[in-house]
Amino acid sequence: MADPSSYRPRPGEIPDSPGVYKFRDEHRRVIYVGKAKSLRQRLANYFQDLAGLHPRTRTMVTTAASVEWTVVSTEVEALQLEYSWIKEYDPRFNVKYRDDKSYPYLAVTMNEEYPRVQVMRGHKKKGVRYFGPYGHAWAIRDTVDLLLRVFPVRTCSAGVFKNATRTGRPCLLGYIGKCSAPCVGRVSEEEHRELAEEFSDFMAGRTGTYIRRLEQRMTEAAEEMEYERAARLRDDIEALRKAMEKSAVVLADATDADLIAVAEDELEAAVQIFHVRGGRVRGQRGWVTDKVEDVTTAALVEHALQQLYGEETGDSVPKEVLVPALPDPVEPVQQWLTDRRGSNVSLRIPQRGDKKSLMETVARNAQQSLILHKTKRASDLTTRSRALEEISEALDLDSAPLRIECYDISHLQGDDVVASMVVFEDGLSRKSEYRRFQIKGFEGQDDVRSMHEVITRRFRRYLAEKEKTGEWADGDELKDEEGRPKRFAYPPQLVVVDGGQPQVAAAKKALDELGIDDIAVCGLAKRLEEVWLPDEDDPVVLPRTSEGLYLLQRVRDEAHRFAITYQRAKRAKRFRASPLDDVPGLGETRKQALIKHFGSVKKLRSATIDQICEVPGIGRKTAETIAVALAQAAPAAPAVNTATGEIMDDMEDGTPGTTAGAPGEPVPAGAPDERRGQET
Repeated sequence: MADPSSYRPRPGEIPDSPGVYKFRDEHRRVIYVGKAKSLRQRLANYFQDLAGLHPRTRTMVTTAASVEWTVVSTEVEALQLEYSWIKEYDPRFNVKYRDDKSYPYLAVTMNEEYPRVQVMRGHKKKGVRYFGPYGHAWAIRDTVDLLLRVFPVRTCSAGVFKNATRTGRPCLLGYIGKCSAPCVGRVSEEEHRELAEEFSDFMAGRTGTYIRRLEQRMTEAAEEMEYERAARLRDDIEALRKAMEKSAVVLADATDADLIAVAEDELEAAVQIFHVRGGRVRGQRGWVTDKVEDVTTAALVEHALQQLYGEETGDSVPKEVLVPALPDPVEPVQQWLTDRRGSNVSLRIPQRGDKKSLMETVARNAQQSLILHKTKRASDLTTRSRALEEISEALDLDSAPLRIECYDISHLQGDDVVASMVVFEDGLSRKSEYRRFQIKGFEGQDDVRSMHEVITRRFRRYLAEKEKTGEWADGDELKDEEGRPKRFAYPPQLVVVDGGQPQVAAAKKALDELGIDDIAVCGLAKRLEEVWLPDEDDPVVLPRTSEGLYLLQRVRDEAHRFAITYQRAKRAKRFRASPLDDVPGLGETRKQALIKHFGSVKKLRSATIDQICEVPGIGRKTAETIAVALAQAAPAAPAVNTATGEIMDDMEDGTPGTTAGAPGEPVPAGAPDERRGQET
């Protein structure tokens, strides 16, 4: 525990201006980021008598070993920089809202030639229109199913679309009238894009005009005695009204607003957000966070606004944001929102009427969310604590292993040998700390030697960062004085290896050679799930119902998954390698243009320089470089169809996405066949 007076800045050293400050621990890890209108006044609050500090603030300042700051011009800049640093450093003492799941959106891919309607999760992509988020994916599919009757937009994947185009037969939705089937030319590209635009407009809330237009067309059809068309329009109108009923009107005047409510207690806080577009609730999401700092409701709201709009621009930021408490001061936050939207944004507390009533509904949702989270977490915390205690007792450790690292080796018959390192803290995976390794010390299959190399490399970096010498040749990560990667600075209390006695002995030997004797090592053998310890002839057998064994299995399985994923990616990259990859200055776009123009690398190799120059974007000098590179590169071995033994001469296409080893598909000669080996 550090004494804050040991790193307190000297009087007059801190500027009296806006800025952002960072507290770092003894390992130079950023543990807290904050902003201030006056750095001098704010930082002085942290260095008062410890007895007068909030318990969580006291824990933070005694964990820290240094403080530093950056001066900015305005409070808006401070807000932006604070958000960037929290996102970059992930400080443990900052409020960080985490979704309990990835919320689904209804997306229309307007960036494609034939826009597609689909459910999307994760980061938003440029050129895609999003609606939501929704609480459940089935809610999106029900709405889409109703709307496809009126707006028969494509919903199929790229593979299904290409197959339908090739065969000239649409999918089932095309036959039942829920897709306009642009794949077989029933509508043109322009007509299909217009359907997608109308679908998007309807989802954006512009519903009244479109329904009135359909009603007018229905009346005209009835007057012209085209009763079948009138009946279809009537059914279309009914389908649209059913879709609209799924999101009832809550605010008049087609209001666009986000309503944010907070429910909190001494330890945790829950945030609920209702997205209202066109007067209707179009989406809902919620977050729960630990209150690891002394924070007010206004500060929680400010953090929620940063999380919610930090990556958004344009119409994704609504004209109006309603909150239970205003940040102090409110002007910088409001200006920041205005800058992100590109026009004025109103940030306020609703005082009366429908908006206040809806805010009360959002607040009730936040309260229920907090109660549900506490109910679940109480059981979860008990289980994780029991698992760590059981591991500590079984392995005779001094304390519960709060940080566990697990290592696994993966290869395919000795090729593409890689290793993985996964990290669990407090019984939960910490994916930002995962690392992967390529085995470089030797070639071939030797799991024990590979484990020794990986453990040596990982903890050699730990010692180098601990001593801050930077003498290790491969330690490029150590050069960042800001501590940005600092990839291996934090030692675990327990190292788990996937394997038995030999792997455990190799890991222990590596630690002994480095002079590290305060980190426990064990191995988990797959066959009988036995736990092996160094220098022990008999394994430790945990009961099958043990929470400790279950946690070790989860850690081991996660390391195996991470290693297998990396090994397969390396193998796929090797199979996709093309002679064009070695041409200097030739990017992916121009490589694709060359392959598309000539059809294969084989035909490109036989082309003249003048013929290569005919490809758009390829000048004569580049064409000469390509010709020389292809002439020097040895032609790839012919591919062989493993089902028939047939030589496939034309398979040298060099295009990404070619896979090897699938049944009935060619496998490059000399390449390992995945069906004949086993990944480890």
